[in-house]
Amino acid sequence: MRPTPPARRLRLGLPRRVFSQVLLMQVAIAAGVAVLATGLFLAPLSKQLDQEAMRRALAIAQTTAQDPQIAEGVQNTPPTRNGPVQREAERIRRATQAEYIVVMDTHGMRWSHPTASEIGAPVSTDPRDVLAGNDVMEIDKGTLGRSARGKVPLYDAGHRIVGAVSVGIAYDSVRARLISAIPGLFAYAGGALAVGALAAWLISRRVQRQTRDLAFSDISALLAEREAMLHGIREGVVALDREGRVRLLNDEARRLLCLGDEAVGRTPDEALGAGRTTDVLAGRVTGTDLLTVRGQRVLVANRMPTDDGGAVATLRDRTELEQLGRELDSTRGLIDALRAQDHEHANRMHTLLGLLDLEMYDDAVEFVGEVVGDHRVTAEQVTERIQDPLLAALLVGKATVAAERGVALWVSERTRLPDRLIDPRGLVTVVGNLVDNALDAVAGTLHARVEVELRSEGRTVVLRVRDTGPGVPADQRELVFTEGWSTKEPPAHGKRGIGLSLVRRLAERQGGTAAVGTADGGGAEFTVVLPDALTEPGPEPRPEPESEPEPVPEPALTRAAEPAPGRVPAAVEEETR
Repeated sequence: MRPTPPARRLRLGLPRRVFSQVLLMQVAIAAGVAVLATGLFLAPLSKQLDQEAMRRALAIAQTTAQDPQIAEGVQNTPPTRNGPVQREAERIRRATQAEYIVVMDTHGMRWSHPTASEIGAPVSTDPRDVLAGNDVMEIDKGTLGRSARGKVPLYDAGHRIVGAVSVGIAYDSVRARLISAIPGLFAYAGGALAVGALAAWLISRRVQRQTRDLAFSDISALLAEREAMLHGIREGVVALDREGRVRLLNDEARRLLCLGDEAVGRTPDEALGAGRTTDVLAGRVTGTDLLTVRGQRVLVANRMPTDDGGAVATLRDRTELEQLGRELDSTRGLIDALRAQDHEHANRMHTLLGLLDLEMYDDAVEFVGEVVGDHRVTAEQVTERIQDPLLAALLVGKATVAAERGVALWVSERTRLPDRLIDPRGLVTVVGNLVDNALDAVAGTLHARVEVELRSEGRTVVLRVRDTGPGVPADQRELVFTEGWSTKEPPAHGKRGIGLSLVRRLAERQGGTAAVGTADGGGAEFTVVLPDALTEPGPEPRPEPESEPEPVPEPALTRAAEPAPGRVPAAVEEETR
């Protein structure tokens, strides 16, 4: 015969199922407790029965010793089988159902005994203690076997010891009483065991439901796999108990929320502070794929309640996706602007061709100068007022996009911003988001206009973006800065409600403010104040000796002074939406 495969061999030991293991262990514990309790009860019961038998023997002996016929018979008659002492002792023995009553004199000679042949012989145990006047109780073995004994001195009328009385209770009767009590005791123990087994079964059933009838090894493996999975996945996981306290944070959640071990055991309000992220984790904001901002990260949160009253929230980092989406929007805007420039360039070339065909050469030269001059003047005005190259390039590009959308983008005459920004990329993000928001607000309106004002007050930068759109109602002026809140249709790559929230967070990170009000003449006016956004001005550079500049062809000057229409550096557009 082939040997049984190892997987099918009989496994000895505990069963694998948790239900069976728990039930078996609890029944074994209940049985052990019942046996132990029975033993602990039987031991004192046996001792108690022995004490009771010895006290009964002593009481019979005392009663016999008080009989005056016994003392007189010992003093006045010889020890015979039919003597008065033997007859009286046997009468008392039969009446009390004692095993024996032995009357002895001061020399230890028997005057009575259930076996007549023993009368006149010395007793089998030492009588000195009782003849000294002491009552004796003991379990001992004599000529009739093992018995519970009681011995008392025998006094005459003058209260002199003339002998002793020894009474024995058969030990077999004591043992019989003990054995007769065992069935009842076992019945109680069996009842207790049955109740314990029932309780063990109920507990095991509950454990079975809660563990889904898995083996302990399976549960251990699941826990190990859970730890590996939680700390290995690229999504943040936050588990909360029924009291709303954080009980688990995986590594990704700690990174995304910038939290440590101190957050465990605390509520989201205590660990994160007030904000939309806290409201989402606490369940005060409900929904799926909720957008929230934590620091500079854009997160997508989902929260699911658990059966025990708690909840599990998952967090996904959407920052890179949002940046890619903003780059895509910027690219689309540039493509539209380039398409418009191409269309406009074609119209201008046709106009120029017509002027040349009509031999209107002076008008053609004037037309070309006006076209080139408009772009150069726009670029020169922006770079003259805004000396930071990133912001200047951003606004030149936004002006081209605005023109294509039929919106006039103005840079206020009060705009003055030196090239001393501490965080130019952050300000590019703020300006780009506010300008895009304003362009969306005025799209499709008559005489649409957006005005940008950037000025410095010491080291503080004040930004104002005004538009001629419908404005923001007073009851929504705080909601517009909330993550995920928007009145616009979401773009193709995701959801809205992020730009203005980032504006406020960037401002607050620098200790500044972001607010919205009503512009003069209607529309919205967004104001951002950034304290300590500029470095201290450095010393004035020494003037260099003037020298004659080398002649540069006019087309090259034009190209140097004029950025390509609609062209915005990728690094700038990456931060604008």
